[in-house]
Amino acid sequence: MGAVAYDPKVVTIWEGFRQHLRAEGLETDYVLYSNYERQSEDLVAGRIDLAWCSPLAWVRSRRLAAAGGGTVRPLFMRDTDRDLRSAVVIRSGSGIGSVGDLRGRRVAVGAVDSPQATLLPLSLLRAAGLQPGTDAGSDVHVLRFDVGVGLHGDHIGGERDAAIALREGKVDAACMSDSNLLLFSREGTVPGDALTVLTSTQPYDHCIMAGAPQGDPAAADAVSGAFLAMAYSDPRLRGLLDLEGLTRWLPGRTDHFAALEKAVDETGFYDRDGRIHAAGYRP
Repeated sequence: MGAVAYDPKVVTIWEGFRQHLRAEGLETDYVLYSNYERQSEDLVAGRIDLAWCSPLAWVRSRRLAAAGGGTVRPLFMRDTDRDLRSAVVIRSGSGIGSVGDLRGRRVAVGAVDSPQATLLPLSLLRAAGLQPGTDAGSDVHVLRFDVGVGLHGDHIGGERDAAIALREGKVDAACMSDSNLLLFSREGTVPGDALTVLTSTQPYDHCIMAGAPQGDPAAADAVSGAFLAMAYSDPRLRGLLDLEGLTRWLPGRTDHFAALEKAVDETGFYDRDGRIHAAGYRP
């Protein structure tokens, strides 16, 4: 199994899962990656059997596999991975009343490869008739906070920096997930009444466990079944599930990645075969 080490707690989480699976009679091991791009390549090449994918990693893995005539299997995801939204946020009382009012203004986003804080909300602006960018000809000037590049937004430092920039008046709007907007309010990064949601994306899904194209289906199903059977009521597992941010595992689904696929195509982040074309992107 592959996972990306976006935080030290990842070691604790996956070592705990490995020990649990062993107790269930499933001999597994895990490999930790510094970035999702290498993990996607290794999954499709068969160097690992399963990969815990960010939504962007799912898009790339699917494209890489399809280019080689294969498919990656959606196995399972967290209950908290379903039906997320991202928001374009403004300062309360700013006088901005509609998305169109952002024309000629500055918008802060997270890392270049963050689905929730960059790719999806900027696609939302394009759908509203605005062209975001960093050059002088853009309708909306984008200020990007490239924290944890290669982690696909799992490191939320870029989103937090975008919220701070908005709080300090350096930008007119900022992009972030709804859940992180709540987190930043709770932790005091921004006062709870200081920001207002201008617009939000449609619901999308986040992380998903993917099976390699040439993997053993029976083995993948056995591991998937063991994860789906984990109960939050089990005190031996509750701490691990809390660290991973869920109360139960659900079967993987793929019908909520369409908006991200569209955003990837709009920016040319990956081509149709999964090759990286994002300018200056170095995971």
